[in-house]
Amino acid sequence: MSGTGQDSDGHGRLGSMLSGLAVAVGCVLFLGGFAWGAVVYRPYTVPTESMTPTVNAGDRVLAQRVDGDEVRRGDVVVFTDRQWGDMPMVKRVVGTGGDKIACCDKDGRLTVNGIPVDEPYLRGSGPASVNDFTAEVPKGQLFLLGDDRTVSLDSRVHLEDGGHGSVPRSAVQARVDAVAWPLGGMIGRPRAFAALPGGVSSAGPLRLQLGAMGVGVLLILGGAVYGPIAARSKRNRRTKAATGAR
Repeated sequence: MSGTGQDSDGHGRLGSMLSGLAVAVGCVLFLGGFAWGAVVYRPYTVPTESMTPTVNAGDRVLAQRVDGDEVRRGDVVVFTDRQWGDMPMVKRVVGTGGDKIACCDKDGRLTVNGIPVDEPYLRGSGPASVNDFTAEVPKGQLFLLGDDRTVSLDSRVHLEDGGHGSVPRSAVQARVDAVAWPLGGMIGRPRAFAALPGGVSSAGPLRLQLGAMGVGVLLILGGAVYGPIAARSKRNRRTKAATGAR
């Protein structure tokens, strides 16, 4: 009987230690992932329908804080430029410094340096632009278009103003990685731009941050549940031992 009681107490102490450790590690992962995300990402509300169907007006998106020099073709970016209204806007980068942008080829596609680009993210099945245009992107600049080319006021409009239609890389504040609300999932990097020199941007750390937070929640819940279960199991063993002694 004495040995059984000591084993039971030992198992109980081990269970309590494991439970506490799981909760502690879970808290570190959850809070660490949340803090990391708060530092790297910031939320934005999309103001217009110009990026439909990728993001819609009123959607809350998570955008990674990046320097403009990190931006690549295909990125959906948040930027502010005085010539565009001096307010945060969301558009897609289709050209960088030195690129020659034209639309449309015989198949209705946008071309970058003469290379046609398939854009499955566009709204509708028509040509990549309702109006033909050509542009050369100055060094250190970005050429930006909306995904709904029928309504988007983008670099094409500013070409008509007599300029080059682009904005400086320094105007970029962040790169959009996901639609947070309503839940819309991750925004990937278009494969078509990957074949061009410079490729596309690497994925942001959002998946890793969410994964750490998810594992943290599971460990916290598992540790919290294990404690009462272990205590009940200990009581049951003691009851059985006492009953057997009679």
